[in-house]
Amino acid sequence: MPELPEVETTRLGISPHITGQVITDVVIRNKNLRWPIPATLKQSLLTRQFQKIDRRGKYILCYTNNGCMMLHLGMSGSLRIVSSDITPGKHDHLDILFASGNILRFHDPRRFGSVIWTKKDPLQHKLIQHLGPEPLSDDFNGQWLYSRSKKRKQAIKSFIMDSHHVVGIGNIYASESLFLAGINPKRKAGNISLERYERLTKAIKKILKQSIKQGGTTLRDFLNSDGKPGYFQQQLNVYGRAGQTCKQCSSTIKKIKLGQRSSFYCAVCQR
Repeated sequence: MPELPEVETTRLGISPHITGQVITDVVIRNKNLRWPIPATLKQSLLTRQFQKIDRRGKYILCYTNNGCMMLHLGMSGSLRIVSSDITPGKHDHLDILFASGNILRFHDPRRFGSVIWTKKDPLQHKLIQHLGPEPLSDDFNGQWLYSRSKKRKQAIKSFIMDSHHVVGIGNIYASESLFLAGINPKRKAGNISLERYERLTKAIKKILKQSIKQGGTTLRDFLNSDGKPGYFQQQLNVYGRAGQTCKQCSSTIKKIKLGQRSSFYCAVCQR
C-alpha cells in the first residue's frame, strides 16, 4: 500500500501540471472502486480549475471554487500525468483532461482506492475529521504521543500505526522509525517514557522527510507520478531484512507478527 511519503510524492508530482488548468473533460471507465465514483463528478469539474492540491493523511485533496475532489490510492492505486496519445489500460479507471493537453489518470488494479466529491470542507468529512495530527506538523511531538499512550497495553508499533494518534505511519515507516529510536516494536505503548517518545517522534519525522525527498519507497504496485520508482528502499535498516545482519550491531534482524502485520526489528538495538 502506498504510504504517506508515496502519497506526498504523488501530490508534489501532479500539482504543477494540474493547478490552475481548465478541466475540459472527465472520463469514468469504471466507477466501482471502494465506493462508486459519483456520477455527477464530470458535471462538478467541467470548465473548473483545481486551485490547490493538498493532502490530509493519505487523502489527496483537489480544491475547486465549488467543492473538493478527495482521492485515496487504496492498496494499489497511482496517479500519473500522461499525454492524450497514451492509450488507457485495463485498470485506468478515471481520466481528468485539461486544456493544456495533460491528463490526470487514476490507475488502480485492486480497486480499493476512492474518488469522493464534496461541496463542504473536506477536513470535516467523516473519513478525515477524526484523524490525528500530521506527523511532520508541530502538533505531533513526544508530549502528544506520551499523553495518548497512558495505560495503553497495545504494542507501540500498532499504537503509532493508528491514524487516531498520528496519520500516515504505515508498516514500513513504523518499523524503520522504531529502529532509529531504539524501541522494541513489542513494547507496550503505556510503558514508554516521555523522553523515548520525544526520540521516537524525531525519528518518525526524519524517516518520513528522507523518504519524501528521495521519492517514496519502492513498492510492487507503486510508481511515482512521472513513472519512476522511489529509492528509499535502498536505505531500509530492518524492514524486509529478516535473517540479515543488523547494519548497526551485526546481530540478526528478526521478523514477528504484530496486529496481523509483519514486523522487523533488531533485538539488540531495540529495547
